[in-house]
Amino acid sequence: MNETEDLAEIRRSVRALCEGFPGEYWRTKDAAREYPGEFVDALTKAGFLAALIPAEYGGSGLTLHQACVIMEEIQATGCNGSSAHAQMYIMNTLLRYGSDEQKAQYLPRIASGDLRLQAFGVSEPTSGTDTLSLKTKAVRDGDEYVVSGQKIWTSRAEHSDLMMLLARTTPRDQVEKKTEGLSIFLVDMQEALKNGMSIKPIRTMMNHSSCEVFFDDLRIPASSLVGEEGKGFRYILSGMNAERILIAAECIGDAKWFVEQAKTYASDRNVFARPIGQNQGVQFPIARSYAQTCAAELMVQHAAKVYDEGGNPGAEANMAKLLASEASWAAADMCVQTFGGFGFAEEYDVERKFREARLYTVAPISTNLILSYLAEHVLGLPRSY
Repeated sequence: MNETEDLAEIRRSVRALCEGFPGEYWRTKDAAREYPGEFVDALTKAGFLAALIPAEYGGSGLTLHQACVIMEEIQATGCNGSSAHAQMYIMNTLLRYGSDEQKAQYLPRIASGDLRLQAFGVSEPTSGTDTLSLKTKAVRDGDEYVVSGQKIWTSRAEHSDLMMLLARTTPRDQVEKKTEGLSIFLVDMQEALKNGMSIKPIRTMMNHSSCEVFFDDLRIPASSLVGEEGKGFRYILSGMNAERILIAAECIGDAKWFVEQAKTYASDRNVFARPIGQNQGVQFPIARSYAQTCAAELMVQHAAKVYDEGGNPGAEANMAKLLASEASWAAADMCVQTFGGFGFAEEYDVERKFREARLYTVAPISTNLILSYLAEHVLGLPRSY
């Protein structure tokens, strides 16, 4: 697939950085469930995590399409961008809806790496993807808001300086529309940990730094409010489109990694005095995964284009995430099957990437909810929930 020179240069630069973090590095982090801080620091210093921050704030001022290339290439090298991807799409909410004062205060420090904005406090144990039923509340008290409640699956909370928090500021029974009454806050994590916030790690099947976060009458300045009170749900939808497109790009990178590993192994592995890749039973699944990946990649590029041109890519972002996550998971399964028993051996990294790829058919939005969205909002079918 032909690319412009700027995109090719981004790929070369990302790949050069990732060469310093081989499989052994990721296996060590995975075994100890440690955060890959060295990798995140390297991405930050190279300016990759500031891709979407305008140059006037010290960022790279790239398009979403260019940012997608960064995340795709990270995955295609065998690294794991989930340790840092939130810095791109969470920041986007601040960039679009934050005040001039907030942007001047935070964006340059995020771009430089002085502040890490990795935590996104949205999901709750009792609401899941039913965001409008969340129970965490923020009550105005003079020049402060008092926050009470609980968040779950708040990844990287232990490694963040700032959290983008969604909380209810108006009771649900007091708003005209159910999408109103939710607000976005930018929370200083270090201060919050001293004054009513606590974090509990959740051990998962992959090294994803997942956490529960508890708020016990946490007081935050009223200046923490991003945008207009009660409009937070609309604000995060825009950020979620960027999130889904970026994660779809990561899935494309993963799929490419699986296809490349399977192709190489099938060419080198000899059984019955011939390469196993000579057998159509091995060839065909690899070729099918390649075709599926290429098709999904086109959808990701299209979604990014709609976003960059200022359109509303709700349908495109959801389809990109659906198709890319399914392509990645199919490629992961194919790769394990190609490697046979060696696919389960840690030294080949296939089993690690297999576990990591499984996440994205569930998060940040499940396949079934995407299908429900497309059925209702694109095809006009009756609402199913």
